[in-house]
Amino acid sequence: MTENSTPSPLYLDDLSVGDQFRSGEHAMDEAQITAFAAQFDPQPFHLDDTAARATLFGGLAASGWHTAAVTMRLQVTSGLPVAGGIIGAGGELSWPRPTRASDVLHVVSEVVQIQPSKSKPDRGMVTVRSETRNQHGDVLQLSTVRIVVPRRPGAFVGAPATDA
Repeated sequence: MTENSTPSPLYLDDLSVGDQFRSGEHAMDEAQITAFAAQFDPQPFHLDDTAARATLFGGLAASGWHTAAVTMRLQVTSGLPVAGGIIGAGGELSWPRPTRASDVLHVVSEVVQIQPSKSKPDRGMVTVRSETRNQHGDVLQLSTVRIVVPRRPGAFVGAPATDA
């Protein structure tokens, strides 16, 4: 498993099924949870711990969309060093457990499929399965996404010749 601090960008040609990546960490807190909720998901169980105690969450829980946003930041800054950025093409997302104010999140990702494009030889699709975990290893978010990943320049059939 690769933990990325200053990663070199990876192209489709550099990836293999089974490659794993671990992001850095992000500490959640009540202020972040309530600020995100106030702006984007203003439901009582995301805004007020007392109100949240009477819900199925049993206490303040981050919006799943907040967990997704933190996951994206961790992936971009330290998780998946994909050349050209992480460009999503679809996927599935679930939240098996709530994210709490005391959680420290990190993301563990694995390449599960690589498919070079037949119509656009300069790129391909990579399917990545990611688990956003807390400091105890509990999976708080599970995602399986397809991302567009460029081929290494000059590595694809039909690449322009270089004068080097």
